Amino acid sequence: MTETYPLTALHKNFPDPLNIVVLVKTHQHSGKHAHAVLFSTDLALSAAHLADYYSLRFQIEFNFRDAKQFWGLEDFMNVSEQAVTNAANLAFLMVNLSAVLLKPYRQQHPDFSVLDLKTHFRARRYLLETIKSLPVSADDDLFSRLWHRFIRLGGIRTRHPDQLTT
Repeated sequence: MTETYPLTALHKNFPDPLNIVVLVKTHQHSGKHAHAVLFSTDLALSAAHLADYYSLRFQIEFNFRDAKQFWGLEDFMNVSEQAVTNAANLAFLMVNLSAVLLKPYRQQHPDFSVLDLKTHFRARRYLLETIKSLPVSADDDLFSRLWHRFIRLGGIRTRHPDQLTT
């Protein structure tokens, strides 16, 4: 349950009035409270719109975090305008693509992460490269055994192979 308390207030260090919204979320089962205080200089903005804008802003922050942490936005060393644009767009494309690819995995494993996803696709690549180097007469069970071993390499949460779909 979320309670909303809007108010307009003045602060001695800020010349204009502030639109302030205090959100108090109460966990229904435990009764614990969490508070958030939102600020805006737009006095005409409703409490609901202010909360929505903050929610959208934090989604943008999470996307930047993921682009830097998982997809190299922080590490690229490009200097030309076009190269920087390409690297940034590629990092954000990967944030969006990974969000779509994570959905089916998270239905069965809610804690499945981007790192688990990267490990999963890296394992596919290792398996394909291994298959290319094997003699034609390899037994059918070998591919399954290799896949189950590769998928556990470098994973954050190593699971029993039967828990992940290919």
